[in-house]
This record gives sequence, structure tokens and C-alpha cells, in this order.
Amino acid sequence: MADEVKNFKVTIDNISIDVAPGTTILNAARMIGGDVTPPAMCYYSKLQGSGGKCRTCLVEVAAGSTADPRPMPKLVASCRTTVMDGMIVKNITSDKVIDARNGVVEFLLINHPLDCPICDQAGECHLQDLGYDHGKESTRYKFARRTFVREDIGPYIQLHMTRCILCYRCTYVADQITNKRVHGVVDRGDHAAISTYISKAIDNDFSGNMIDVCPVGALTDKTFRFKNRVWFTKPVDAHRNCETPGCCGKATLWLRGDEVFRVTARKDQWGEVQSYDGKTGWICNTCRFDKKKTSDWIVEGLTSISRHSVIGANKYKTLEMPHETVQKVMHGVRPKLLMDIHNVSEVNNPNIHLSELERPAKGTDFKKASQHPVNEDKAEQEAQFGKTEK
Repeated sequence: MADEVKNFKVTIDNISIDVAPGTTILNAARMIGGDVTPPAMCYYSKLQGSGGKCRTCLVEVAAGSTADPRPMPKLVASCRTTVMDGMIVKNITSDKVIDARNGVVEFLLINHPLDCPICDQAGECHLQDLGYDHGKESTRYKFARRTFVREDIGPYIQLHMTRCILCYRCTYVADQITNKRVHGVVDRGDHAAISTYISKAIDNDFSGNMIDVCPVGALTDKTFRFKNRVWFTKPVDAHRNCETPGCCGKATLWLRGDEVFRVTARKDQWGEVQSYDGKTGWICNTCRFDKKKTSDWIVEGLTSISRHSVIGANKYKTLEMPHETVQKVMHGVRPKLLMDIHNVSEVNNPNIHLSELERPAKGTDFKKASQHPVNEDKAEQEAQFGKTEK
């Protein structure tokens, strides 16, 4: 009988957790959740070989392990560093990490255009979130920024290379879920860019998934460009019986009324495509681009969106009424029995409950003025001096 594998204990920002050997620091932090989790722009748990390129997930290892408690001399990429038993990691509790992350974000924004007001990725852009958390109001970069001409790399996808941060996610998608990759990174250094082979277009059945994995607005859906803002749409979970091999048939529909503006794969809290039965929930181009009617889908309900996201604003599954506390405090006495407004007030008609009216209140819903006692002093003044005109 094989010996039971012993879990490693790792402490991240003073929070301890037991994880299996081989777990990276980033995935251990994701198990804890919250602000303890480092950001990641290039790492994607569903894509083999991803990570180690953007450096936004740098952390400080204050103690390597119980056997060797010495700290690591430099900050390490949490997406590529596995945990050791007794390891102590600092993320948001380290000034070195915060300073390094500020520098990495500044570097990523050197050539990135500030076109969030016209970018379709605005509202769900990871670089936009990093810019708000770690960006600066001004730039120290005085040279001309690199620019590229927008390029159609297929019938449904437009590549805006000026926004690209070279995370390589789209190339991994093409390598691992399609049977013919026709694009990649060309040139080197400052001239490096994502592009296709000469006279080649991306036309495989799962090319649309490159849009979902792109953390910025470099790859955009041509069928959705400039049509609407994501926070004005309503995301709902839906599914259909798709006959394309490899397609899970489960997607998120982005609605405005009954109109489907776009279809995307379902994503988890880390912005990655969800998995079902141990398989990543990629969707085919037929589901993504051709099925743009609600009648093509079986709608399950409103997609769960973090309340901190601008997409989740003013979107509620059901009407949630606040709990009535007065009745509990008064030991079961209903609040309206504490004071009957019909008996106290001499204005309302006792036979009409204003709260039950399905229309605005009218003058006939109240007592007539003749039914109210007239003030004798006021009547005497009106008789002596006449009615004052307004």
C-alpha cells in the first residue's frame, strides 16, 4: 500500500493553509482567496506552459521551508514557484512586492494606449484593474510609443496589436485546443508582435476562445465591436446541445432586453474559463458567433458577477426585501398595529387604504374639506377682512 502523501503547510500574508506538493504559490493563494491572491496577466491554469512572462504575480519568500528557513534573495514569480513545507510568503504585506508591482504595471503601460473609453474590453479588463490599483497619474516615458495597424486575423476577430502585452495566451490556445495554429510571435524585442503567417487567416472552429483568454483589448469580437458597453448588458447563463466535438455548449449570453449582443464562455472568479467534469468549458465558433437569439438557447438564470465589478451593478436575481425587525422587537406585534393612521389622521378616507391603490392617489380618496371642522378664529377673520388672494 502506497504511503499517503503529506501536504505542505504554507503561510501567505500570515494566513496558513495546507496544500498538496507541487502546488504553486499562486494557486495556494487562490485557495485562500481575497486580497492575498496575487494578480496574474499571463498565467492561465487551463493552458499548459503559461505564466512567467508578465511578472505581475511577484511575491517575497521570507522563509523557504522548515528545513531551510533562509529567505529567497529576490522576488519570485508565484505562478512558477512551487511551495515547500513551512514556506512563508509575503504578498500585500511586503513593501518590496508593492513597489515591484508598481514598476511592472508602469512598464506594461509604457506602450499601452489609454483608449479605455473606446475599448470593448473596458469594464472587464485586468490591466485596467491593475492600472487603478498600481498605476501612476503621469508617465516618465518620453519616447514615441510603438503603434501597429489593426489587423483582421479572421472573419470574426480583429487584432489591435498596440494594446497587446505579449502574454502568449492566445498562442497557447491555438496550440492546445486547435489542430492548426497559423499565428504566433514575430520579430524580437520592441518589435515583437502577434501576427499570422503571410496570407493566412484564423478560421478553425475554436478560434473565438482566443478572445476570452486575452486579458486586454488586443483581440476583440468583430460582431460586438462598438455595439454596447458590457455594464449596460445583462449576462445570463445558458446552454444548448452543441454537436461540435469538444464544445461544452455552456455559455454566457450578454443581453440588452431580448437581444443577444455577444456570447462568451463562462468564467470563474479569476477570469478563466470554467471547467465541467474535469474538462475546460471551451465553446465553438458556432455557439459564439452564429447563435445570437435567445430561442437558440436554454436560459438558466443570471450570471453570478462580483458585486465589486461594474458589470454587476444594478443586476439582481430576485427582489430581496429587507428583514422586518420591528415585529421581532415587539414580540410579534405587527408594525401597522402600533399606530393606525386612519384613526389618527383626519385626512384619509377610512374606507380606502392608500398603500393598496394601483394608481396615484386622487382627491376623492380623502375626506372632503366640508367634513373638517373650520377654525372659528380663521372664519371670523375671513368674514371681517375678506379672503386673502394668493
